[in-house]
Amino acid sequence: MRTTIGYTVESIGYVIGAQGVVSFASQTFFGTEWGWLHKVVDLPSTAYLGLVALGLALVAGGVKTRKAAERRQTA
Repeated sequence: MRTTIGYTVESIGYVIGAQGVVSFASQTFFGTEWGWLHKVVDLPSTAYLGLVALGLALVAGGVKTRKAAERRQTA
């Protein structure tokens, strides 16, 4: 079960991080809106960097949870 949770959290982290990168890059460098995140919330460019950090934290937490579960199963 922890392995499944780890994969799920990691996958959500990838999506959030990717949307943060795309939204930040589109607003900062092109002055347009890309991705779907801007349809949900209207944030300034720097706030999207916070979403990138959140995505990275979720990926790291998911990997840690998954690896811990795999270590328990093999022990």
